[in-house]
Amino acid sequence: MKERIVRAVAGSFMLISIILTYYVSINWLWLGVFVGVNLLQSSFTKFCPLNYILNVFGIKDECATCK
Repeated sequence: MKERIVRAVAGSFMLISIILTYYVSINWLWLGVFVGVNLLQSSFTKFCPLNYILNVFGIKDECATCK
């Protein structure tokens, strides 16, 4: 569940960044850059701020045998 939420939020932020860049200001590209850098660093460090937030709210990971 958490992995799906993380992917959905990252994808949504990227799309929002593109839309805001097109309609509002070129500076909204920095939102997309932030999301991309965060995804890259989390692949190396295994730390994702959104995962931490989801833990605080009590969202559980899907188990492999529950499908």
